[in-house]
Amino acid sequence: MLKLLSLILIFIFTVSFFAGCGNTAKQQQQSQPSNQSIKIAVIVKALNSDYWKIVEAGAKAAGKDLGVDVVVLGPSAETAVSEQVAMIEDQITKKVSALAVAPSQPPSAIPFFDKAKQAGIPVVLIDTDANWQDKVSFVGTGNFNGGKLAGEFLAQKLGKGGKVVIIRGAMGDPTHDERANGAIEVLKAQGLEILDVQPANSERGLGMTVMENMLQAHPDIQGVFATNDEMALGAVRAIQAANKNIVVVGFDGSPDALKSIAAGELTASVAQSPYNIGYKGVEAAVKAVKKEAVDKRIDTGTYIISKENVEQEQKKLNEILGK
Repeated sequence: MLKLLSLILIFIFTVSFFAGCGNTAKQQQQSQPSNQSIKIAVIVKALNSDYWKIVEAGAKAAGKDLGVDVVVLGPSAETAVSEQVAMIEDQITKKVSALAVAPSQPPSAIPFFDKAKQAGIPVVLIDTDANWQDKVSFVGTGNFNGGKLAGEFLAQKLGKGGKVVIIRGAMGDPTHDERANGAIEVLKAQGLEILDVQPANSERGLGMTVMENMLQAHPDIQGVFATNDEMALGAVRAIQAANKNIVVVGFDGSPDALKSIAAGELTASVAQSPYNIGYKGVEAAVKAVKKEAVDKRIDTGTYIISKENVEQEQKKLNEILGK
């Protein structure tokens, strides 16, 4: 009888153990959504410029490659902040699996990111970071490293003792701080002289005015780093008007900058990769939905576009934009 009772108890324990394992496996399957059921909402600053269209192309390519549903939304203009936050709120109401957002005005978006968190929707920030501790990741340009690339290019072109000025975006803007500081670090290390650093608020017209003033104050300028292409293109106009030959490096790799490089006006631009921002943003969002590890910062890369590779870059850009 004791032997029989022991056998019965062993049998019951074994059945219970395997049933428990089966339930655990089922629970794990249920907590791991299939790719077909995942919907990622990518909300950018606007969809009325080539830059954001390239971000959209990257996001949609990632959706196709990963087998997930991706919707890309954007307001009518980058200044339409209330329109953008309404889109974020709408996607939370629709219970998307995750959000990938390029916030036009980060402080205005944070309360809606909090709503997403309360709804159990992970948020990845793309292109523009926000001081929000619950983000899954920031996916975007390493601005400091991009600035270093610009500094290295100028150092290579001008050599030790070269005289350089920096035209930057608004004082206190962290993006432009990082770009300027990266260039300054390299220029100083390579023995170039930084004659002046002045803001031009990322505007082409103001970039021209600031460059005109710098040429008056420092007629021996040999090189310029502008922390975006708009200011660089403004600087080029001032230099042409003064009939000077000066190396000018911008930042963004914008279509207008590429045209100027191809025409032999702007010397170079540090290109961002908006395609990678869209692609890797979706990739990070999908990993978050599946509860996989995601790096807190994902650098989407920067590289120099100059006369040597501009034609190839223009072709690539036209293919992405379907031109």
